[in-house]
Amino acid sequence: MRIGIVCPYSWEIPGGVQFHVRDLAEYLMAQGHHVSVLAPADDSAALPPYVVSAGRAIPVPYNGSVARLTFGFISAARIRRWLREQRFDVLHVHEPASPSLSLLACNAATGPIVATFHTSNPRSRAMAAAYTILQPQLEKIRARIAVSEYARRTLVEHLGGDAVVIPNGVDVGFFSAAAPEPRWQGGTLGFVGRIGEPRKGLPVLMKAMPRILEAHPDARLIVAGRGDAEEAVAGLPERVRERIEFLGMVTDEDKARLLRSVDVYVAPNTGGESFGIILVEAMSAGAPVLASDLEAFSQVLDGGAAGELFPNEDAEALAESAIRLLGDAGRRAELREAESRRVRRYDWSTVGADILSVYETVTEGEAAVHAAPDPRGERGGRLPGGD
Repeated sequence: MRIGIVCPYSWEIPGGVQFHVRDLAEYLMAQGHHVSVLAPADDSAALPPYVVSAGRAIPVPYNGSVARLTFGFISAARIRRWLREQRFDVLHVHEPASPSLSLLACNAATGPIVATFHTSNPRSRAMAAAYTILQPQLEKIRARIAVSEYARRTLVEHLGGDAVVIPNGVDVGFFSAAAPEPRWQGGTLGFVGRIGEPRKGLPVLMKAMPRILEAHPDARLIVAGRGDAEEAVAGLPERVRERIEFLGMVTDEDKARLLRSVDVYVAPNTGGESFGIILVEAMSAGAPVLASDLEAFSQVLDGGAAGELFPNEDAEALAESAIRLLGDAGRRAELREAESRRVRRYDWSTVGADILSVYETVTEGEAAVHAAPDPRGERGGRLPGGD
């Protein structure tokens, strides 16, 4: 099968959607399919051979964060050329409701389109108002996927219609097989995320650290992610700062090693999360998870059965839960056992097969349309190729 995937966000800036698209493409290629990914990127960027640049991205505030998108005449021309040259059997776009490549691709394509919706946020008047503009493009989508029940509900409330829920995928074996790093072991908490993005919740964790260190003076916090480390610890006592280590950006391999090493992985995110891929990565690595009780996180953690939850933005509750987990090796072992069962649902062997089933459904439907004569005695339309 010839499969085109459109990633709306800059390939050069790591993020959950980019990782999902990358891993999906590599899974599909491993199954013998031809895959090409179109994504924003500088033309000079070093890209995998299966990724095509749609042009440089620009920062746009979106869903409580800053998304790097590309949208305009040049991008539209590149999309049409890509579709014409590749002649895909199915086109898979991500986040088509955002002003991005995915929306442009929906406009240009003429055959089977599958869309994945990642976003979750409260009902938005602006998004609802935009529906009349988006409707012609969204009506071309043959199948919709939501990465969580929360994302599905957001889609239904904002744009109508429905979607099948297929979660983000993780290479469980990659994380479970990583070798722990001794220097990151021994009474350690872990955090992975953009330091300066408020919704990732690092300030909540920083606020909890003095209380955690009162109970466990030898505990440490290991932080991985881009951002200003000095700003993150501003206002904390020196004795607390000394127990926090910033790694900066890390490779996938080092992220896996970090998650395999820490005693507790903390996800203090405050909102805007539709899934929580880092939770699944931590669970795959065997790190007991302590997370804010966002609905999306609760779903991943099976309502708290596969990880512990604390009230969102409650630093005191976070501290008390962390103190208890750091001091209870038996409870941490229980969580690891529950996680090992839970993560099987998120492995690419399951997620990828589910997505392929959606592709097969829409392409079979397209073949049926082509096989049926129309009233003028002609066959149906053509596969995606653009103008």
